[in-house]
Amino acid sequence: MIKTKAKDEINILVESIIEGIQEKKGKDILSLNLGKINSTVCDYFIICHGTSNTHVDAIAQSVEETVKKKSGNLPARREGYTNAEWILVDYLDVVVHIFQEPVRNFYQIEDLWADAPLEKIDS
Repeated sequence: MIKTKAKDEINILVESIIEGIQEKKGKDILSLNLGKINSTVCDYFIICHGTSNTHVDAIAQSVEETVKKKSGNLPARREGYTNAEWILVDYLDVVVHIFQEPVRNFYQIEDLWADAPLEKIDS
């Protein structure tokens, strides 16, 4: 994996993402540290869910605004805004997954990375 940011910059990015999620009352926030797992695409997955497509969209917008304000970073890629069932915001070193609850329960991506250290964040 190619590192694009220093550890301190990644920590600021993670904190900014979590703040953006909390600002819009994202539910069941998890941070998965993938940095020590071989062959991962990034250092962190931040996962949460919202209660509707409007809520999911608002969380994603808040994440982007908070990250830009706090760290100046813009996402390298963003997907899922059209249906807002699962929005992915990719900051290369950190990937944010914002689901509607039934979609999150169906895919259970946190279980795919069960060997990664997991931190539950207060909503």
